[in-house]
Amino acid sequence: MVSQKSNKISNGSVQVIPLGGVGEIGKNMFVVRYGDEMIVIDSGLKFPDEEMLGVDIVIPDMTYLFENRDKIKGVFLTHGHEDHIGALPYLLKEIDVPVYGTKLTIGLAERKLKDHPVRKSVSLKQITPGKQMKLGAFKLEFFSTNHSIADSIGIAIHTPEGIIVHSGDFKFDHTPVTGEITDYHKLAELGKKGVLCLMSDSTNAEQPGYTNSDRVVGETIDEIFREAPKRIILATFASNIYRIQQVINAAKKYGKKIGVVGRSMVNVIEAASELGYLRDVENVVIDDIEKVNQLPLEKTVLLTTGSQGEPMSALTRIATDDHKKVQIMPQDTVVIAATPIPGNEKLVSRSIDNLFKRGAHVIYKSVAGIHVSGHGSQEELKLMLNLVKPKHLIPIHGEYRMQVNHKNLAENLGLPSKNIFLAENGEVMEFKNGRGRVNGKVPAGKVLVDGLGVGDVGNIVLRDRRLLSQDGILIVVISVDKQNKELVAGPDIVSRGFVYVRESEELLDEAREHVVKALNKMSKSKMNEWQAIKSSVKDVLGQYLWEKTRRRPMILPIIMEV
Repeated sequence: MVSQKSNKISNGSVQVIPLGGVGEIGKNMFVVRYGDEMIVIDSGLKFPDEEMLGVDIVIPDMTYLFENRDKIKGVFLTHGHEDHIGALPYLLKEIDVPVYGTKLTIGLAERKLKDHPVRKSVSLKQITPGKQMKLGAFKLEFFSTNHSIADSIGIAIHTPEGIIVHSGDFKFDHTPVTGEITDYHKLAELGKKGVLCLMSDSTNAEQPGYTNSDRVVGETIDEIFREAPKRIILATFASNIYRIQQVINAAKKYGKKIGVVGRSMVNVIEAASELGYLRDVENVVIDDIEKVNQLPLEKTVLLTTGSQGEPMSALTRIATDDHKKVQIMPQDTVVIAATPIPGNEKLVSRSIDNLFKRGAHVIYKSVAGIHVSGHGSQEELKLMLNLVKPKHLIPIHGEYRMQVNHKNLAENLGLPSKNIFLAENGEVMEFKNGRGRVNGKVPAGKVLVDGLGVGDVGNIVLRDRRLLSQDGILIVVISVDKQNKELVAGPDIVSRGFVYVRESEELLDEAREHVVKALNKMSKSKMNEWQAIKSSVKDVLGQYLWEKTRRRPMILPIIMEV
């Protein structure tokens, strides 16, 4: 049954519904529906921003999928990055559905599922670019794309109403590290057949020109390895197989050994090596960091996570001298081979500053071309549009301003503005008889994961955490006689994160007096409702503390009957 928030399915129409992946970077998830049959494209997560205190990851709201679980024919993964496969365990806990992806993508998904309590009967099926498959009302074709991870694909979905193309994350790299290139022929072939709608990556829609080839970074890495006087510490995305291979190549060339720091990096290297996507791992990589630390520094390379300044990542702990096995040494060369994701700039800058303070020589994007994006710039987005020649466009995988830039590019190529949808998550775009329109909305949004809790942290909890982080908490403990409701002991005031008690005794003594006066006043008026008493204590104490400190701590009254 379709959610009450969405309109009824029109007979003979196909719907495209983003549950994540528009107006933001991360947590990609899209639904394509025809009648009572649905497929899901990607199931990704995003990492929390600074305001999501204590939150581990953010995943899409999957209510719509749970309500329609019997209609889902399959989940298709475009590639193995976390923002495309990271939420898969949370989907498969609730829904038994086959998952399709290329060899490396399925390998990474399989390892991810091992860390989560999902059913053992999960069906992971390998697909190959250039192949086709039939699934209910859908015929699907898969085509190769270039991205910052191997085995990335786009998907063409043939429906009774027309062809829907999902570009995946892509760029047009004519000299990729692995020799794989985007399937231009298939894109042009689809364009000749006629494409009803293109869902296209918008991440670099603000960047003019073309995105550089990954081979450029390989040359820079080679130069760094040749000139570095001592140890090299290189941080990159764990899933960037191309970058890892380039580091292995340079280490082999200059007689260096690599130690791997960070669990996710270890897992990806093991998976990619087993599947044949990394070469020379057994000759260059040492899995015991203690053995690596015993080697001469000039023969040592550490490959680590933390290129985005994540608080608990290996590089961040190294930068703050909080790592058990790795400390910054004089003449260390630290390379951050990634660009900060929007929102992570402050975290990355903090890590860079801490590394400089500890005497490291730090190489990062604003200093040297150590990273190139895996996403196409403006000229490549135009090329995709010109090859596919879609009747409608949905800019995806980008923040809203990026979608707008993508829309402007498409309009300059002649695509009518009315045929371009700047979608919101949950918005239903319906196509019938060659025409598209917005037709209702389904539940969508973000679900916060904190430890084992999925969705139990919401706006109220985050608000309380923000208050606690800003001005701390005061706990007021009051003991009251059970019979006559008179004050027996207290109030005792406990401060955490508000003021240092030993230096604020006078302030807290006066605070107690204000609480006592409020309680006496309520006792004379024979007000015995606990909730009313707590509210009065919070109001009186809050006003007093604001006048004295201009702070608003969280006040938690506790009343005990004796």
